[in-house]
Amino acid sequence: MDDALELVDGIADSELEGAFVWLLRLVGLLAVAAGLGLWLLTDMGLLVLPLLLIVGGLALLIVPGLLLSVAELFG
Repeated sequence: MDDALELVDGIADSELEGAFVWLLRLVGLLAVAAGLGLWLLTDMGLLVLPLLLIVGGLALLIVPGLLLSVAELFG
């Protein structure tokens, strides 16, 4: 866990913080779109893969910005 916090602190100190957050948000948006596409456009129903893509994508949309903000406040 300390290694992950050190990595986040290093990214927060660099000038690439905004680009890193937006890259993760873009990946999250693509994952949500893929999950919704699998769920709505195929006959899979709400199975594990679409659900994981949607939940993982939402996490990638929300968590990076919060994590870097917390690292800036306490780091």
